[in-house]
Amino acid sequence: MEYQYLSHINSPRDLKSLPKEALPRVCDELRDFIIQELSHNPGHLASSLGTIELTVALHYVFDTPDDRLVWDVGHQAYAHKILTGRRDRFSTNRQFHGLAPFPTPLESEYDSFVAGHASNSISAALGMEIANERLEPMGHPHRHVVAVIGDGAMTGGLAFEGLNNTSMDKNNLLIVLNDNHMAIDPIKGGFTQYLVDITTSERYNRIRWSLYRAMVRLHLMSSGKKDRLLRINNNLKTLLTRQEHNIFQSLNIRYFGPADGHNVVDLVRILSEIKNHRGPKVLHIITKKGKGYAPAENDQTIWHAPGEFNVTNGERHLSQASEPLWQEVFGQTLLDLAKRNKKVVGITPAMPSGCSMTIMQHELPDRVFDVGIAEGHAVTFSAGMAKEGLIPFCNIYSSFLQRAYDNIIHDVAIQKLHVILCIDRAGIVGNDGMTHHGLLDLAYLRPVPNIQIAAPMSAQDLRDMMTLALEAPGPFAIRYPRGRSYSAPEHEPVLLGKGRLLREGNRVAVLSLGAIGATVEKALNNMGDSASAFAHWSMRWLKPLDTEILDYVGTHFHQIVTIEDGVISGGLGSAVLEYMADHHYTCSVKRLGINDQFVEHGSTQQLYHMLGLDAEGIQQALESL
Repeated sequence: MEYQYLSHINSPRDLKSLPKEALPRVCDELRDFIIQELSHNPGHLASSLGTIELTVALHYVFDTPDDRLVWDVGHQAYAHKILTGRRDRFSTNRQFHGLAPFPTPLESEYDSFVAGHASNSISAALGMEIANERLEPMGHPHRHVVAVIGDGAMTGGLAFEGLNNTSMDKNNLLIVLNDNHMAIDPIKGGFTQYLVDITTSERYNRIRWSLYRAMVRLHLMSSGKKDRLLRINNNLKTLLTRQEHNIFQSLNIRYFGPADGHNVVDLVRILSEIKNHRGPKVLHIITKKGKGYAPAENDQTIWHAPGEFNVTNGERHLSQASEPLWQEVFGQTLLDLAKRNKKVVGITPAMPSGCSMTIMQHELPDRVFDVGIAEGHAVTFSAGMAKEGLIPFCNIYSSFLQRAYDNIIHDVAIQKLHVILCIDRAGIVGNDGMTHHGLLDLAYLRPVPNIQIAAPMSAQDLRDMMTLALEAPGPFAIRYPRGRSYSAPEHEPVLLGKGRLLREGNRVAVLSLGAIGATVEKALNNMGDSASAFAHWSMRWLKPLDTEILDYVGTHFHQIVTIEDGVISGGLGSAVLEYMADHHYTCSVKRLGINDQFVEHGSTQQLYHMLGLDAEGIQQALESL
């Protein structure tokens, strides 16, 4: 489709050549382009629709890529990608070998910092800002640094750590708070807009800065006096506007707003006037997630990432499948256990629908706790509950659980608290790419004392493991993948620390862990008569290992193959090698898993094929023996 302006914007320089009056039209074209593209190439829709005017204004006012824009989570950065030379390749977004799902400097010089996980923008941008301040006297060019963070990401502790540091160190960082849910200070009446106008007035701030410099020269102003004067200034604004004091003002960070985040011309004016203000500052804008597309505005959760859809009527194209999603198995089982035991509670860091804890939330809302994007807090909060006798099922995506590692060790494992970690999105997750693949959890949890680690091959395994976790003492971790679950033709009840023999063989012992065991079975079924050489065990447990199986294998087989959907360094393969060496078994061990790499984005089928971990790749690996 040919657009009047967008079709000719190949860089921010082209955007800056347009008159300000053309910018609303550019926003309309961007919004239509994103809706059309994502209708058949799914991605994160609602978040990006809500930040179009902000993105246009930022690139119009600042000189990117020399000036640094640091996005907090790439959900909101599609317009940024399109305006920075990637429009013609946007149809490959999140596709195998295509554009990355989130901003990354590996892809574009306009992407200042990786943006896959929330709450890191302020810390990263502050580091860049202070580095630029230090390097500028050495001949490096002057740069502006802007952090763009949503109100959701502000629930993360790292954001507040960065904010606290921003208030302490001399810097000129600009933080744009994209508030699409609730204003820090509600917009009420015309005087609030007047306050925005006066505090962003170039003349007002020029006079204010001149007075400050004059007072410094006359030794009437010091750093401490400056902070006190800023507090007086903020308190005066609070008094005049009858608004509550907000956290930014309390930290002596200049606060501008709230402003309409969908008025691109006004955003250009405000950004132009405040960008050269000395000292740290916050621009608070109000936006609407899904702006400009009625279905997305009306159901922002569903349309965060809706899949394919019909643009005209908003009808989503839902796939039909007989097997439930792994997350649905978790959600329904959690509700069943909660009905049986009143001590069961559910904890999620901002992912109730993503992990299907909404199933329990709808029936038992007072026993489900969404703590926001705060994984470390979620684990320690769960630990506190367990200490007093509740049984918390804390569900966190594998890659996000990395942020809570110390909490697992210090707050849960040392005290042997009965916290059940349900680790969703373990293994390859697909199009969200390297920041979201759950490949490290087996390796980083296995060294932690006192913790039990399970991985179901089938939906029934997951139900059994959650039921077992309810009664088993101490920390308990259950990891399972994204996507459709597997129903085994036959099921053996799960016992603590015990694996399951799936097929007998006489030459090679295959030990798999978790859902990838179903893929191993498919590979063996494709091998015909030669499959009789391979015995296959679903180990079910990484910790405690089923040593009875390992002793039998070490005694009766000369070759072992371990297969896991995680990094091979530190996971099942490493555990088996260690056991064989420690017990003086001489059989050779071949490990299949993820080598020392970050895996790119693409469909799960494409990525498992690339890694040699689909049925075809596993079959070839086994046949090579």
